[in-house]
Amino acid sequence: MPFVELDTSLPAERLPPGLAQTLCAATADILGKPAERVNVTVRSGLPMVLSGSAEPCAQLVVSSIGVVGTAEQNKGHSSRFFDVLTAQLGLSPDRILIRFYPLEPWQIGKNRTVMTFL
Repeated sequence: MPFVELDTSLPAERLPPGLAQTLCAATADILGKPAERVNVTVRSGLPMVLSGSAEPCAQLVVSSIGVVGTAEQNKGHSSRFFDVLTAQLGLSPDRILIRFYPLEPWQIGKNRTVMTFL
């Protein structure tokens, strides 16, 4: 059950229509998870500073069970997420940052229990 959160200083009107759905499909493909399990949040127009600069930027947080736990996994994921984000947001790679967080099934609550028991 991947969680993807995109924070950007770009105003909402500069984001492509359907960006959340595009990120959902891309995440499913990149992480090898069904789209029905992917959760996406997009927050735009945020006051942000990346690497000391307030120029337009974005930060992506990717959290998931079992597929973001190693440097080798994340190296491949990073490259593919950067391809999606640079194309969708029109930002150069140096204005984008990605953070990966591995999750355990007991850390995700769903249907009155945790994923461990589903």
